Order: sequence, then C-alpha cells, then structure tokens
Amino acid sequence: MTELFDTAVTSLLHLPEVLDRLAAADGDRRSGGHHAAHQHGHARVHGLGGGGYGGGAPVDIVETPGEYAFVVDVPGLSKSDIQVTLEEDRVLVMKGGSGKRKREEEEEGEGCRYIRLERGAAPRSFARKFRLPEDADTGGVAARCENGVLTVTAKKLPPPEKKTKSVQVTIA
Repeated sequence: MTELFDTAVTSLLHLPEVLDRLAAADGDRRSGGHHAAHQHGHARVHGLGGGGYGGGAPVDIVETPGEYAFVVDVPGLSKSDIQVTLEEDRVLVMKGGSGKRKREEEEEGEGCRYIRLERGAAPRSFARKFRLPEDADTGGVAARCENGVLTVTAKKLPPPEKKTKSVQVTIA
C-alpha cells in the first residue's frame, strides 16, 4: 500500500511540469506552428514552430529600418547553454537549456525525499525556428545574452538600386 501511495504522490508532484509542457505544445498547435510578425505589409518573419526541447519560448520580433531583432527571456541559462544557428533556406534556430532541475547533492542524500515540487524545471529548455525574410543579411546575424535576455539580430540588406532604362520611342 505504501508503494502505491508513494507512486501516486510522485506522479502528482510532477503534475505542474507536465501541465507546462502540455500548455507549450497547445500554444504551438493553436498558432498553427506559423507565427508571423509584420508591420503594415513589410517583410514577414515566419515562425516554424517550437520544435522539441520543451516547447517554444515566447519571442518578441522587432523590425527597425536597419535590422530584425529576436528577443527571448532565458532566465537561469548561461551563454554556454544557448545555441544560435542559421540553417539552409534562411532558417534561424535558437535553442537552449537542458530541462533538468539542478539540485544540490546534499539535498538528495540519505533519508531525503521531496514532499512537493512546484518550481518548473530550471532552467527551462526551448527551441524556436524562424525563416528570415529575403532582405535579411545572413552574414550579419549576431547574438548576445545579457541579464537573462537573449537578443539575436539580423542586419537588413540595403534595398536594391532602382535601375531606370530609357526606351527609344519610334513613330510609325
């Protein structure tokens, strides 16, 4: 009977983490895996879903005259926990975290058992993918992480010069 009780309690203790994962997956499903940020018909940045790794983290996408900026809160993650890559077809990939709770060794010592685990896995893992617009310079992508905020910027290419061509008009 005690073993059954311990199993039930352990399952309930992990319920908040399970609910968080389900909520993240539901958010990706509701957005159709394609979240676009645009301003009045300008270039669009297409999201490609959260992928695995614990789901998608909320991302702010800002377009300025000179660049696109992707801003993600990543509390508790160090620079070495975060990966930013650029895949083929102009796909920006941001990943981070291990998703495992870090506990002190002495806490898990002999005779120690958790009564309740309410804090989510810290740091939480994430993965996000976005297709960059045609005017984004793939060679001008930079990332910085400061005070728990990851900012990835992609410089914009200058607009192509408008070429005018004179056409000879003949009168028939």
